Amino acid sequence: MPVLHRGSPRNFAFALAAILIATGCNGGAGSGVTPAASQSMLSSNDVARDGVSPDSSLLKLLKKQVVIGSVVDPVNGAGNPYGLTVAPITSGSFTQGDLVVCNFNAKSGKQGTGRSIIALHPAAGSTPTHVSSDKTLLGCDALALDGGDGIWGAAMVANDNPVLSSSGKLLENISGKPFDQPWGQIYAQSKTGSPVFYATNAGTGTVVRINLGSKFTYDVIGSGFPVNHGVPGTALAPSGLAYDASVDTLYFADGKNDTVVAFKDVTKIPNGGIKAKSNGMSFSGPSAGDARIVFSGTPLNGPISTALLPNGNLVVGNTLDPNGKNLMIELSAAGKLLDVRNVDKGAAGALFGIVATGTNDSNTKIYFNDDNANNVQVLER
Repeated sequence: MPVLHRGSPRNFAFALAAILIATGCNGGAGSGVTPAASQSMLSSNDVARDGVSPDSSLLKLLKKQVVIGSVVDPVNGAGNPYGLTVAPITSGSFTQGDLVVCNFNAKSGKQGTGRSIIALHPAAGSTPTHVSSDKTLLGCDALALDGGDGIWGAAMVANDNPVLSSSGKLLENISGKPFDQPWGQIYAQSKTGSPVFYATNAGTGTVVRINLGSKFTYDVIGSGFPVNHGVPGTALAPSGLAYDASVDTLYFADGKNDTVVAFKDVTKIPNGGIKAKSNGMSFSGPSAGDARIVFSGTPLNGPISTALLPNGNLVVGNTLDPNGKNLMIELSAAGKLLDVRNVDKGAAGALFGIVATGTNDSNTKIYFNDDNANNVQVLER
């Protein structure tokens, strides 16, 4: 695969890989497959951790919904939060545990004109700290932090994947093939391999692995997933990546066909390994057996975000529910529907980035961006 960079990518990538290895984190409608059918696709890798039943809902236990704070950038007024993640360590602009947000809109409110990253301490009443507004972040819709708090962004409108320091300084701008309207981003440290990043593209419906080493290399491990070629603010495509290191499985949602998809043994999937067909409902390619539909259809409706819970369950956020519903949906890794929660009774399409923290049932928290209110909220006990 071609490697397109500015500056000195070889030296930068080599230094970055060394840092990551040393500081890796712990870490539309008409589907054609019914939820019952998708449940039968349980992989032998889909097992609960620490004896917690995969049929046990954590979302039902989180009765309190609390506002953390505004995401409006205090420097440039940007808002409409899309990407959301958590700082793994204290570095640069971040304190360990900080919530890190990228804003999709500028102060004008026009979709896709935002290029702002802010940070919030994870406590009610927090105020945002400006981190960056680099031009490479234009239309930032997702972001991930590496083990040293380095920021990796998916910028749909700039059509690039910028890498910034924990202080918000641009280090490297990854652009060109195989990136086409980047729409998802996740950092992944497997139990045995080197850390990598995964990204998805709204332009082509592809899933890309970014390999770190003496230079960046790219494997398009998944292709052919349905997209709607929507303009900023209406795009539907593979997004909302979540990674479970315990079973080396990558999850993502696709709002075009209302599915959640899993790639098992994802670090071993080669370039060209999985090709989606039949509107993303079946797979071919040498690694087709590693792909499965976790869940499809109602109540999924334009899902765009996911988060992995400590017991291996997933929460998924809808964007297209009618009647002003912003539903958060909990699924087991086997595809069983466990709970549905309306977290905002205002206009539909408010629920974007979601991230979970905690190590067990008793300390799990689910943070999410609420675009109606321009804030981050949390579900907790």
